[in-house]
Amino acid sequence: MNVQPIRTRLVRPPEDDLWDVLAGALPAVPEGAVVAVASKIVSIGEGRCVPVEAVPSKDDLIRREADHYLERDQTPGGVAMLTVTRNLLAPSAGVDASNGGGYYVLWPTDPAASARRIWRFLRERFGLKRVGVVVADSHSIPLRRGVVGGALASWGFYPLRDYRRTPDLFGRPLRISQTNLPDGLAAAAVVVMGEGAEQTPVALITDVPGIRFLSRGPGATGRHDSLDVPPEDDLYRALLQSVPWKTGGGGASNG
Repeated sequence: MNVQPIRTRLVRPPEDDLWDVLAGALPAVPEGAVVAVASKIVSIGEGRCVPVEAVPSKDDLIRREADHYLERDQTPGGVAMLTVTRNLLAPSAGVDASNGGGYYVLWPTDPAASARRIWRFLRERFGLKRVGVVVADSHSIPLRRGVVGGALASWGFYPLRDYRRTPDLFGRPLRISQTNLPDGLAAAAVVVMGEGAEQTPVALITDVPGIRFLSRGPGATGRHDSLDVPPEDDLYRALLQSVPWKTGGGGASNG
């Protein structure tokens, strides 16, 4: 698998033309590639930015964006608010001022719809039949320092590589093994994108092993939600349901 960072022009909040950015940065996309796009430039393209001075409290903005949240005093040192947002466990509901030029940049309202729009743009511009899109952001994971990339959404390929009912090296049937491709690809992409002033918010990923592309949308619902697990069915249910979550606004009050 090859992961190539793509340098773009400076993408300026509060709103910029994402299609102009992608067209200028991607002279060609080969058949069978996956294009990872940082959620920040997707959000700027959608105008999902709020001036820092317009918000008396970042925590109020986080509460509005989160589906569920814990107050700041529930985290060590009060360094962040832990939230569940867009069915992801995330600090600060994705609200971020880094590389925002005086704005808080929010997550896309509907990341799957954003990924689908990028997928259509790439197919039409480059005449592709097999192409995938991952909307990526960095996040922390429990019991580890630092951040890794994760997928807010994907489009154009089956998100799970299913090993269930296939034999392992010694013939034992696998029962639950599935590979999460969107998060794996996002993690690889964010490594080359960087976290600072690299100005490479796009990555071109080729030769992805085991990927199966979709020629159209992923089924009758038109959404890739096979990755989502309801909290009551999650392996970490006991942890997720043992804390005093409060209900947030789920992004409904923000354009």
